[in-house]
Amino acid sequence: MNLADRGELVGFLRKHGISADKSLGQHFLCAPSVVKSIVDAAGDYRTCLEVGPGPGILTSFLAKKAETMLAVEFDERMIALLKDSSPTCQVTHGDALKVDMRQLLADTPEPRALVSNMPYYITGPLLERFAAIRDLYDVAVLMMQKEVGVKIVARPGERERGALSVMLQTQFEITRVLKVPAGAFMPPPKVESVVLKLIPRQAELPRSFERVVRAGHSQPRKTLINCLAATFRQERTVVQEVIAEAGLTENTRGFELDEVQWVKLSEVIEQQAWIESVAKG
Repeated sequence: MNLADRGELVGFLRKHGISADKSLGQHFLCAPSVVKSIVDAAGDYRTCLEVGPGPGILTSFLAKKAETMLAVEFDERMIALLKDSSPTCQVTHGDALKVDMRQLLADTPEPRALVSNMPYYITGPLLERFAAIRDLYDVAVLMMQKEVGVKIVARPGERERGALSVMLQTQFEITRVLKVPAGAFMPPPKVESVVLKLIPRQAELPRSFERVVRAGHSQPRKTLINCLAATFRQERTVVQEVIAEAGLTENTRGFELDEVQWVKLSEVIEQQAWIESVAKG
């Protein structure tokens, strides 16, 4: 069975009386070259966790390399299909935003891979969940809307760069695997997709790091001083002193900073107790 083949996938879905559910953002991948690229990018692993496997198009290939194949699937209809297409896969029926993936991966053999063709409407929250358990896997191969992927890999100085770029680049080494056209899916979505490979970094970040990064990108067209002053309710002159202490100029904008500069800025702001004062206010 090769579900990456469009004809075989159509027959398999017809056999089970299943069609894509638009309300769940389902678009079934049916492009052998894309499937191969994703599986190859995952490298060698003993455990693989796939989030949102659908009928098992990727799962059936990922399982061939795994001692332990796990999956989290929200659509109850897909459980029977996964038993058919990937009988060795241990499927957890549930919401990926609620399922304890840390518990699922605990005590499974290493190295581990995480793979997901992420539903577009929950990409952001899923990325946060994946980042929170990055200590448990060695590589993640994720497919997402191209627009989101462009933001994630945006470098300092590029207008697409935002809080998401900084947060993920600080926590992962990120490379682009390939672009995926809409025609690679059935039914085709209205947008193109991209596959990214993420290698976890385990660096310790300042406690205030995420808060500071989000504050610095709260008004992208304004300077860092204006963004921080508004978020932390500080006088502009006070923020100017902090910016200078972090080695930045008063005209600096958030999208211009690299990860090291964000860490330094967060450390300086932590010393000012701004976070605590805002929380009390």
